[in-house]
Amino acid sequence: MTTSSVTPPEVSRSRWLAAWGVHLFTASGAVVGFVTLAAIYRGEYTLAFWWMAVALAIDSADGTLARRVGVKVVLPSFDGARLDDVVDYFNYTVVPITLIHAAGRLPPGVATPVAAAVLLSSAYGFCQTDAKTADGYFKGFPSYWNVVVFYLFALDIGPWMAASILVAFAVLVFVPVYYVYPSKAPRWRVPTIMFGLSWAIVTLVTFAQLPTPSRTLLLVGLAFPAYYIGLSVYLTIGRRASAE
Repeated sequence: MTTSSVTPPEVSRSRWLAAWGVHLFTASGAVVGFVTLAAIYRGEYTLAFWWMAVALAIDSADGTLARRVGVKVVLPSFDGARLDDVVDYFNYTVVPITLIHAAGRLPPGVATPVAAAVLLSSAYGFCQTDAKTADGYFKGFPSYWNVVVFYLFALDIGPWMAASILVAFAVLVFVPVYYVYPSKAPRWRVPTIMFGLSWAIVTLVTFAQLPTPSRTLLLVGLAFPAYYIGLSVYLTIGRRASAE
């Protein structure tokens, strides 16, 4: 198959290669997820969290690269959004729930049902056609299980409380709250991104302190997730009020 048969003839060879490079970069997140699972299998949970951070960095960067290259124009027959969803489901749902399950941080009698609740609810969430809205929001809890599991693990939350929190967030997948997509949100974008970057720095510091991170630093880091959820609820209320 020639290049012109799968991409517009005016697209240069270098741009075609760049587009495939972006998709390869996105797909590399699955390899990182596999390496993370291997670390979990060996009981190296601190290393696993570092690899989860690498996967998050890839996911944070690939969208910007895709838009800059214009992958939809260059490779119209390849669905980069579907690839991204597959990798995200793996890294944001399968990997973190495997970690907390393997680490024995859930009650033995309900560990697998709780894991199933997370896996099934996120599978539903990822497959909703309106999971990502045109105006820059996620509808329902956007499966940030890596963040949830990190705090459950680092704060050494008890098994039953951890299970309850996971089930609560699984239920929130079905609740139509519109969560902010930081890089696309039409409102509060700059402060959200700046706050998010500050949170990322604090979180990396706590990673370096694992397995016994500063509890004070962890609680400081929780300010951003609290802000994020609060802002999302506030903007959801505003959306509904303007629609009436």
